[in-house]
Amino acid sequence: MQTVSKSKRTRWALRDVLLLAFVAVFIGFIFWILGPVYNILSAALTPFGLAPFANDMILGGWMMAAPLASILIRQAGAGILGEVFAAAVEMLIGGQWGVATLLSGLVQGIGSEAGFALLGYKDWHWRGIFVSAFTGAVITFVWSLFRDGYASYHIGLLIGLFLTRFVSLLFFGGVLVIAIQKLIEKSGVLKRG
Repeated sequence: MQTVSKSKRTRWALRDVLLLAFVAVFIGFIFWILGPVYNILSAALTPFGLAPFANDMILGGWMMAAPLASILIRQAGAGILGEVFAAAVEMLIGGQWGVATLLSGLVQGIGSEAGFALLGYKDWHWRGIFVSAFTGAVITFVWSLFRDGYASYHIGLLIGLFLTRFVSLLFFGGVLVIAIQKLIEKSGVLKRG
């Protein structure tokens, strides 16, 4: 079902701004919930020497705002704004990483949006989601090499972490985002006259 006009819109409508605010609050709350999930998962994996996998297993959850905002709004910049605003919501409701959450949101938003940009902002379905997940995985993984100390890990661990991250992004930023999109479409909110 096509819910967005095929015309080339270059300006944001009020509906786009409201949709972005909805995504930020809804997904920002999910981000906040993922903090304690990460802590529990990391603690459970630590005795096995696998604690770094906790981040990569749920990173897709922390990157849901960008692809959701992108496929709902279908405007350049929607993914970055959605991710940064959702990170701001997480921070404001007491997320454990405080203001550093905003920088992570920016890097994650750029990573996800890069995929849609590579496709010329023309593919808002599975191909776009796949490319967005891949660029998101690559850009955030490079960020983790420096910020999270991944550069000190051996190549086998790095490959495992990258593949885990990519699958996480496909699941959370693909399967779950498409399911949320379908629910929103069913509600009729996206129909444009």
